[in-house]
Amino acid sequence: MSEAGVITATGRRKSAIARVRLKPGSGQLLVNGRPMTEYFPREVLHMRIQNPFEVAANEGRWDVVATIHGGGVSGQADALRHGISRALEKADESLRGSLKRHGLLTRDARKKERKKYGQKGARARYQFSKR
Repeated sequence: MSEAGVITATGRRKSAIARVRLKPGSGQLLVNGRPMTEYFPREVLHMRIQNPFEVAANEGRWDVVATIHGGGVSGQADALRHGISRALEKADESLRGSLKRHGLLTRDARKKERKKYGQKGARARYQFSKR
């Protein structure tokens, strides 16, 4: 903890990185200086981000200030979710079991596979003609 009562954690997904600061408060979520509902336009993303608080039964008890860079909208939302989960675990070690059971502490390692030379894409080949 850097300041009094502030817990920091990092969440990652694809190429998105979220630095999360958790402090006791009223449940306000700020992402890159803007409210979460403004930064993430889709309701599905709001539900994914709020999921760690629901699992931990901590809705409205923490303020979140996050800076996110890299990746797209969905990857950033999942990175934020991962960061919040890790911060909640740091705040209360007894939450580890339930967060782990719901798969919130596991870093999703799936990334875009690189394009290979002599091929159209990562897996797709150029058309082969025998004759």
